Formats: sequence, structure tokens, C-alpha cells
Amino acid sequence: MNLRDRYDAATAGLEAPFAVVDLAAFRANAADLVRRAAGKPIRIASKSVRCRALLEEALAMDGFAGLMAFTLPEALWLAREGVSDDVLVAYPTADRGAIAELAADPAAARAITLMVDCPEHLDLIEQAAGDARVRVCVDIDASYRPLGGRVRIGALRSPLRTPADVAAFAERILKRPGLHLAGLMAYESQIAGVGDLPPGRPARGRVIRAMQQRSRMELARRRAAIVRAVRELTELEFVNGGGTGSVEKTAAERAVTEIAAGSGLYQPHLFDYYSNFTGRPAALFALPVVRRPGPGVATCLGGGYLASGPADDVRLPRPYLPAGLSFDPNEGAGEVQTPLLGHAADDLRIGDRVWFRHTKAGELCERFADLQLIDGDRFVRTVPTYRGEGKTFL
Repeated sequence: MNLRDRYDAATAGLEAPFAVVDLAAFRANAADLVRRAAGKPIRIASKSVRCRALLEEALAMDGFAGLMAFTLPEALWLAREGVSDDVLVAYPTADRGAIAELAADPAAARAITLMVDCPEHLDLIEQAAGDARVRVCVDIDASYRPLGGRVRIGALRSPLRTPADVAAFAERILKRPGLHLAGLMAYESQIAGVGDLPPGRPARGRVIRAMQQRSRMELARRRAAIVRAVRELTELEFVNGGGTGSVEKTAAERAVTEIAAGSGLYQPHLFDYYSNFTGRPAALFALPVVRRPGPGVATCLGGGYLASGPADDVRLPRPYLPAGLSFDPNEGAGEVQTPLLGHAADDLRIGDRVWFRHTKAGELCERFADLQLIDGDRFVRTVPTYRGEGKTFL
């Protein structure tokens, strides 16, 4: 049975549109992430999963430990639901109400660590938390800055870059009795989030690989120096780094104690273009064919599920099965209908399904209240996404 037939058979009792997670692919991807991490624990980036049941599924596997949440309200919910007692909030928060809520809940305060990178964060946390002690992690700028810093490659995140910067900021934290410095984090987006095999652009791929190699070497030296400088001041519980695209590279650094990853569990199409690993598509969505406007055209219901990031064609979902379909350049992925072009369209009838892959991982879950879990050609169960549980954290 081919892949499309297997998906159709497993979901024969469902009415499209719907989203599925192929558990066999999900588990295979998880095992490969663990292999690449080479013994270092993987902290799951919840933004890339956005389904409590599947976060629990992954955390039950050997090699995974803790969560990386994207907002403090999300972290509070996950901790209180018992999903994990170790939740790092990956981005700074200015939510005073949520900080006060954290401070009033001793169990949550033990489980959750907030991200900081400037004195204003520290002031805000202390003002909102009152007399409670709050765990914090320092975010470090991991971008690559060649040509004497005249060029910046990587995400615009923390203003803290050098060992002196981070050590001075750590000293400020240590002088505040209401704060506990638990760890350090540095996310190398220019390595973990940029595929080095851009399709049809081999010259660009060579440039990316050269940049990433130089960036890895620079960051490894700088990160090690930062960790040494801070450990001269205090003990650290963890040093977090990496992402799906750089797991084995970041794990090779002695200074890093844990790896962050999440997208690799679902393997969205953005992660198809890496030379160091190959994942299996695990999260997909199915749309029904509702029109046949003419030869070589089949129109699906809905489909305009664009990903965040730069406004380019990469942010569009991809028709996956049957193979050989493409968007109409004048309509793209539409709000209420998506025409698809190609010879494969002639074999589609009204009511047939077209299977798509999203550009990113967890953002698919913002479009569906449920995920249909399948295993082989068998339907397993329906589980709610964050949206299905009434949670809209961003």
C-alpha cells in the first residue's frame, strides 16, 4: 500500500479538512533526534508541537527531558497539568499578571524558569513577584558577525554577547535575592534554522555551509568562554543550545548540557533541505476536492495556512499527495479555496483528498482543534491541539 492509500485508509471515517500525525513517523523522528544528541537530553520546544498529548508522548521516550515554552501562561498551564516539572520559557515576558501568578504558586515557581537579557526584565519580575523567588535563565546573542561586526547573520535576540557582557549581567542577578540564576541559553538560528541544501541553488548552499562552519567555530569558542566566566560566579543547572537543524553539532560542544528541538518531531517541509539529517513527514493536513474548474485543475476547500517569517513562497504549505500538483500563481493557497494545477488533478474527483505539509511545525495546530493520530493504515485516536483545549497563547 503506498503512502497516500495508507493515509486515506486510516482516515476513511473522517470528513476533511482535518490534520493528522503519523505516529510511526513521529516516533522515528524522535529516535533520530535522540541519536543525533549523542546522550545529551533534548528539551522539547512546545511551540513546534502545540498538542499536550504529543508533548507527553515525546517526554515519555528516552532522551527527552523538559519543555521549552513560548509564553509564561503556556508554561503555567503545562506545569499545572503535570506535563512537565521543568519548563523553560524561551522568550522574555512582560506579563505582570502571569508573573504574579507564578510567584503565588510554589510548585509552579519551582518548575518554571523565565528568560531574561536586560536589567528591565529583572526589575519587572521582582516588582510583579513580590517576595517570591523566581528562577531565571540568561539569553545570549548567538548570531554570527563577520567583517568586524559589520555584518550580522542570525536572529535579533539578546543584547548580551561577550563573556564580559554575560558575566556582568549574571553578577547583577546574583545580587538580587528574589532571583535565582538557573541557566544560560544561546539559540544559533543561522545554523539550526537554515537548511544548507536550498533546492536548485547549489552555489547558495555552498555559501551557507561555509558560513555555518565559521559560525559554529566562533560560537563554540565564545559560548565556552561565557560558560566559564559565569561558572566562576555561580553553579549553573543547565546550558541550553541548538535546534532541530543543529542537534549533533551543538551537542558536540562540551559547554552545552542540553539541546532544544521540536520541529524535527513533525518534520515540516522547511526542514527538508539539510545535509546532516532526513526526517519523515509526520504532521499533515487533508483538504477535500470540491471543484473541477477544467482540465488539469482541482480546487480544494480552504488551505490558506501561511507560516510566519519573511513574505516569500517558502511560507506557503506544499501539496504533498498526490505528487505533481502546484498552486495557481494568481491564487496561491486561498482563504476559502485553493486551486491546484497539474496532470495529477485530472485523476481527482469531487470528495477526494489532497494531502499537504505545512512550512513550519506547530503553526499547523493553530488551524485545527484536533489532530487525528494514525499508525500505519490504522486510525488510533483524536487528540486536541492547544486551540482545541481553548488555549490561544499567541
